[in-house]
Amino acid sequence: MVRVPKKKQIIDRKALAGELEDLVGWSGYTSKTQGQVLAIFKTYLKNGFGEVRRRFEEESITGDEAVQSNSFLIDQLVLNIHDFAIQHVYPMANPTTGEQISVAATGGYGRQEMAPHSDIDLLFLLPYKKTAHSEQIIEFILYMLWDMGLKVGHATRSVDESIRLAGQDLTICTSLLECRWLTGGEQLYRDFKLRFADEVVAKDRLGFIEAKLEERDKRHASMGDTRYVLEPNIKEGKGGLRDLQTLFWIAKFIYKVDDVSQLVDLDVLTRADAKLFAKAQNFLSTVRCHLHYLVGRPEERLSFDVQTELAGRMSYTDRAGMKGVERFMKFYFLIAKDVGDLTRILCAVLEDQQKKRGFKLPSLSFSRKTIEGFQVDSGRLNVEGADDFKTDSIKFIRLFYEAQKHDLDIHPQTLRWVKQNLKRIDKSLRNDPEANRLFVEILTSQKDPQITLMRMNEAGVMGRFIPDFGRVVAQMQYDMYHVYTVDEHTIRAIGTLYSVEQGKLQSEHPMTSGVIREIQSRRVLYIAVLLHDIAKGRGGSHSEIGAEIALKLCPRMGLNEWETETVSWLVLSHLRMTNTAFKRDLEDPKTISDFADAVQSPERLRLLLVLSVADVRAVGPNVWNAWKAGLLRDLYYRTLEVLTGGAPAEQRASRVARAKDRLREALSGWTEPEIEDHLARGYDNYWLTFSADSHIHHAGLVHQAETKGLKLHIETQVLADSAVTEMVIYTADDPGLFSRIAGVIALAGAPIVDAKIMTLSNGMALDTFWIQDAQGGAFENPERLQKLRNRIEDALSGQINTTQELALLRRNALPKRTRVFKVPPHVLVDNKLSRTQTVIELNGRNRVGLLHDVTSAITALGLKIASAHISTYGVRVVDVFYVKDIFGLKVENKEKHEAIRKSLLAVLAPPFTSPGGDVEQNAAAAE
Repeated sequence: MVRVPKKKQIIDRKALAGELEDLVGWSGYTSKTQGQVLAIFKTYLKNGFGEVRRRFEEESITGDEAVQSNSFLIDQLVLNIHDFAIQHVYPMANPTTGEQISVAATGGYGRQEMAPHSDIDLLFLLPYKKTAHSEQIIEFILYMLWDMGLKVGHATRSVDESIRLAGQDLTICTSLLECRWLTGGEQLYRDFKLRFADEVVAKDRLGFIEAKLEERDKRHASMGDTRYVLEPNIKEGKGGLRDLQTLFWIAKFIYKVDDVSQLVDLDVLTRADAKLFAKAQNFLSTVRCHLHYLVGRPEERLSFDVQTELAGRMSYTDRAGMKGVERFMKFYFLIAKDVGDLTRILCAVLEDQQKKRGFKLPSLSFSRKTIEGFQVDSGRLNVEGADDFKTDSIKFIRLFYEAQKHDLDIHPQTLRWVKQNLKRIDKSLRNDPEANRLFVEILTSQKDPQITLMRMNEAGVMGRFIPDFGRVVAQMQYDMYHVYTVDEHTIRAIGTLYSVEQGKLQSEHPMTSGVIREIQSRRVLYIAVLLHDIAKGRGGSHSEIGAEIALKLCPRMGLNEWETETVSWLVLSHLRMTNTAFKRDLEDPKTISDFADAVQSPERLRLLLVLSVADVRAVGPNVWNAWKAGLLRDLYYRTLEVLTGGAPAEQRASRVARAKDRLREALSGWTEPEIEDHLARGYDNYWLTFSADSHIHHAGLVHQAETKGLKLHIETQVLADSAVTEMVIYTADDPGLFSRIAGVIALAGAPIVDAKIMTLSNGMALDTFWIQDAQGGAFENPERLQKLRNRIEDALSGQINTTQELALLRRNALPKRTRVFKVPPHVLVDNKLSRTQTVIELNGRNRVGLLHDVTSAITALGLKIASAHISTYGVRVVDVFYVKDIFGLKVENKEKHEAIRKSLLAVLAPPFTSPGGDVEQNAAAAE
């Protein structure tokens, strides 16, 4: 138990009592002195909290010391208020037994754990029912605390009522378990504690354990059931303070201890376990205090906008390959993992000790069967003792192999022995062929490998057996895009791979579910997914470093030379397919030919597709969508045709002619002159860019506009299979058209995911935009769609100025918690990616109307945009534009390239910000 040093510097109780006595000693407590009394208490509270904060921020006292110091301060104030009430406000010469009250602290205050903005929980304990005098005293104490600005939760109960409610309500029972006497009738409090122990604790110990663990599981489920989330809740989240408190409540209920260190003498925890508990509690308490002081309120979530500041306060600095904030969050996640280990340890000991005492959990069965080298106890795999791992180190791997093979859980005591002996997983075991064979069997099993790999990772075995993987355990990716830590993401990707292979995701991934059955190199695929992000956080290209790691690891795992080379290539190229599909123009033949040259074989193409799908899906809950699926599907089939000698290799003129012939056949109701006029409108690029269905759709749209003499014609259709809305706009072309339309769409809160910009031979623009809503689905609300059409008409007719409206939106946008993310702007100008167009790629921080600003700048440079491909990764945007100069040619001049870079870099780093910093492009979020 931490002791509070130099207590009088926090609050001098005698000095406080003396001031109060000087104030009311002669005149008594009156309405005139009431405000002065409150002012004295407020001053002592402010000074006390200020001293604790000074010690915490300037003298670097621990979080445990800070929360106990705050608790001490409140103790002294409550004592003084109580004494002042009974001496000066409602004095009574000889109170009867029935008029006594006992004041006790409950909850976190009862544990002496008070963060800077924690609530104060008080119990006013009565011998019988409430009397007029006791009610006056209680009200005075509460109103004084409230008037001081403190948040107070309270209950006033008799001893009988407290015992009865504790037996009925788990929350009340838990609160009373931590009850701590402060002042008033001490014997009354002692009587209550004795009855609580005899009538509540002794009555249903195992029921309490089960109820608290079930409560914990529900809490975890409501928060995502993972400790590895980007913005964890330090109090309620998995691996947070509430989990530690749950462990202590269970231990206190069963073993009647007041401190975790007492569990060592009872052989419940080892000294190392107790130190781990203290380390976790102190770290979490320290973070919580910093958080409360930083935001000035009882905030429990480590949101993006505080993580960097907290990292700095706790002296986590940048290092090679890893930011200080990433180091801080990694340590947080490792602590959260330690909390999970402590839970398993305590449950194992509880079960073992309670069996010896004659207790039996309802789920417990004493029947046993044997698997060679193991025992099966209550459906859980067990070993004889810790020596099993000392004499046969392969058991570290075989344990999980047999558990997976026989669909068994692993006994928590065995997992405890695993943790205690992890150092025995050494170079010898890592190079053991049998150990590696078993591990690959686990990874590629027909029984869900995700569950087993999660267990291995939780136990620390994965990180010891594959040290390179150990480096990414709890490694946060501070980018707003990746929801999970690297290890969690990797194992979830393997789980996705398994689900696709088993046909569990057939409806979501029909093509991939078919392709995976054609793959010949199954274990290559699984090992590549395992290793694809293994070099994150090392600086440099994690793909290149990871490919080198694969060359060393794969032979160890029993892979032959071809398999090793293929895994290494997949790790090196694991981002190539998504980058090509999401950023490049798939209608450009060079895009497909370049990708096919890199892939080289249909088997590699299949492997890369499935790996890409598993990788993207495992990034986070809302990252995958039908639009991305469609792009990957399109790239896959186009590339497969090239690799197998199919259609894309045919001559350009022949492909154009075939497209026109297909459309001619479909326009059966048109006259021959009408057909020929329409076919003449499209340049070759138009016929090669769009599908036959799009050609038919466009023909009807253009025909209607020309027949009716419409200067502007807009049609929208929801493409449910792709989770986008397609908006086709036919109007007179002019240089700023794309920019104005993009601005209106941004104002509507509809992110553009792709765009094709066509100018027909009659000078009309046929522009297609694919848009989504803020949640990544189709922008399909009829009223919002109609409003968007109307706004586009207004913008193109000059009735509204999109530039001004976007500026106003930025000025009025609320501050974003994501403003802490900084994305260095970068612009690439490339003439090698397309045979006929210059490709411009921009990387930068997303904001409202960015696409409008960028396209305005491109237009001002005298460039014509042919297509735009928009990708957003958290707060980072990657926009790719295929452009030509005013003569319809590539931009060859190097000086012009430099001018493009400078102009667009200026757009990506604008001088204006919202009051809270940069804001995101999604205007809907700012509405």
